[in-house]
Amino acid sequence: MSKIFPKFTKFEIGLWLVSMLTMTLGFIIAKQGVVHFIASLLGVTGLIFHAKANVFGPALLVVFAALYGLVSWQNRYYGEMITYLLMCAPMEIIAIVEWLKHPHAEGAEVEICVLNKRKKIGIAIATLVVTVAFYFILSALNTASIWVSTLSVATSFFAAALTFFRSPYYAVGYLLNDIVLIILWAIACGSDISNLVMVACFLMFFVNDLYGFFNWLQMQKRQKAEKDENK
Repeated sequence: MSKIFPKFTKFEIGLWLVSMLTMTLGFIIAKQGVVHFIASLLGVTGLIFHAKANVFGPALLVVFAALYGLVSWQNRYYGEMITYLLMCAPMEIIAIVEWLKHPHAEGAEVEICVLNKRKKIGIAIATLVVTVAFYFILSALNTASIWVSTLSVATSFFAAALTFFRSPYYAVGYLLNDIVLIILWAIACGSDISNLVMVACFLMFFVNDLYGFFNWLQMQKRQKAEKDENK
């Protein structure tokens, strides 16, 4: 089991509990938004595994994407719905396959990758193309808060691409996306208080992604040292 599930530190367990508590409080205050709440719990749990570079992270985020797509549709955030159902979920599934192909020697975490110049340029160009294309798609769908929704598409794609390539900077993409989504769902709270749960969700996502970024950098350093020792 130790080669499948990672060992969580006291800090990580505490971070998960605080995240769960924060979203539970948001749900209690809103007094509604059951789907929002369930999606949030699954999402933040997935992020804890993601921060450990464990394949259960993207697996749980696929389920989160499905529920989040439903919530987004209810709020006419068609950009979010399309992004998570038709882009993020499939890319997370592809990432699962990629991660399973590149386990670290210990087995419970993925082998972290350093991007070369060609991949960096490719991701940048692909992000630009996807962002422009989605702007026109979202305009045609009369999407609410279109500029914020378009920015969310850009940051989501950027983060998902870096997740596939097993780069620590996936978390930077998600940190930017978290900020955008906090704003997006704060706007939605004006018409439906149940969306407060999603604000709490992405506040906690931000904290977890911040931890994930620094933890991946530490794991990358450790993996490199281990690889150098085995040469």
